Amino acid sequence: MILDLSRYSLLTIFMVSLAAILAACEIGHVLGVRTKTPGGHDVSALADAVLGLLALMIAFTFAIALSRYEARRDAVVKEANAIGTTVLRARLLPPAQSSDVLRLLKEYVQIRLNIEGSNSAADVDAAIARSTEIQEAIWQQARALAAKDPGMVPTGLFIQALNEMIDSQGIRLAAIRARIPNFVLTTLYAMAILASALAGYASGLLTRLRLPVYVAGTLITAMIFLIQDLDRPGAGFIESSQQAMTDLANSMAAYIEP
Repeated sequence: MILDLSRYSLLTIFMVSLAAILAACEIGHVLGVRTKTPGGHDVSALADAVLGLLALMIAFTFAIALSRYEARRDAVVKEANAIGTTVLRARLLPPAQSSDVLRLLKEYVQIRLNIEGSNSAADVDAAIARSTEIQEAIWQQARALAAKDPGMVPTGLFIQALNEMIDSQGIRLAAIRARIPNFVLTTLYAMAILASALAGYASGLLTRLRLPVYVAGTLITAMIFLIQDLDRPGAGFIESSQQAMTDLANSMAAYIEP
């Protein structure tokens, strides 16, 4: 059974993985020092090959994490644009419906602004449920207006914008939920531990120096941590920009009563 890394905090994963990788370096180094047989250069070549393969895996995994980070950022911009269009067209509706819809949209924007910063699945599910309720309430307002006057141009434009806003939620949720497979991350850590042990063993056979291997192990751990930080929106140090949604909320506050 593969360890589910998503159940643990990034700091816990970093500390445990750093300890495991440095321990592998030390164990390999001690075994290398105690080994009296020749062949250190062969072991060093093997360690270099494994480290090269590890570097390749880190590069590919980092590219995946970065592309998904950019996808989440772009999804925020697209959703903010869709909501903004809906807000503008809601202002064309009759005053009674317009005020109700704008009030609901203001709450909707705040929910969408906070959703990526939610640290638990329960919070995200609750935000999605409330977003869906607001969408349904706005849709019912649009249905009532369309039934009253199907030829009314502002209503048709508003319904079109509302459809795009609802679609943009699905796109953004898909971007938030897209994660690097757990199997890939656990394989990456296993390779890092193996490569560190081989590098430590080679250093024990050839140079007897620990520090270079320890520095390499720390850098490897830091790079994998960076990948996981990019892959976990709202849970680490790197956050997707919410500026587009913040700007929308600020602009709405200027003409929507609290």
